Amino acid sequence: MRRTDAFVQEKLHVVPLSVSADKIAHVAMRCAVLLARLHNARLAADRSGAGPVVEVYPHASLRAWDLYRAGYKTDPDTLSCLVDDLRDTAGWLDYGPYERTIRRSHDAFDAVIAAMTARAAARNHTIPPGRDDLLAARTEGWIAIPNSPIAQLL
Repeated sequence: MRRTDAFVQEKLHVVPLSVSADKIAHVAMRCAVLLARLHNARLAADRSGAGPVVEVYPHASLRAWDLYRAGYKTDPDTLSCLVDDLRDTAGWLDYGPYERTIRRSHDAFDAVIAAMTARAAARNHTIPPGRDDLLAARTEGWIAIPNSPIAQLL
């Protein structure tokens, strides 16, 4: 377990998936390739989130924003309610022509949450690693957890 995983578990009572888990291993490998390409292009990313690349975990972001609904990944009605909850919370958010896709695909919805979390990180509205966690975060990575309301992302 990484330091960031323990932090997320302590802060939000959420256990992040292990990078060896079947549901995230492929994504983790793709991320490693992208980070290597950035490094080769002399655009190395600071894995602690202090830079242009941040690690996000939609479940943690939803918990931080008090939006999480259990079962949204398997129940279309729960997902649709969550899409409504997000729009109610972020009145400025416009799904545009993608609303139908977001209502039908938890992956598309998670992509929206990931983008919003990345925006929060860019605006310094996420919890950075503490002094004791910084060294580990630079090598292991750090999950960006929003620490301000969605309204401040605008």
